Amino acid sequence: MTAESINWQKSSYSEGGEGGQCIELAVADRGILIRESDEPDRTVATSSEKLRAFVLGVKAGEFDHLI
Repeated sequence: MTAESINWQKSSYSEGGEGGQCIELAVADRGILIRESDEPDRTVATSSEKLRAFVLGVKAGEFDHLI
């Protein structure tokens, strides 16, 4: 899979406001790719299971002490 063939997706909630503060996700051979829209050359790869665990942790407030 080439960088040009990756289909990045971002939340529909990212369209308004300041812009440029979006996290984009894509499915690739390496698993799930994550990047910030304002730094598209930097990506993080993870598995769908790990991403799910992270999202559930955020929803449960496990990381609230960090903000």
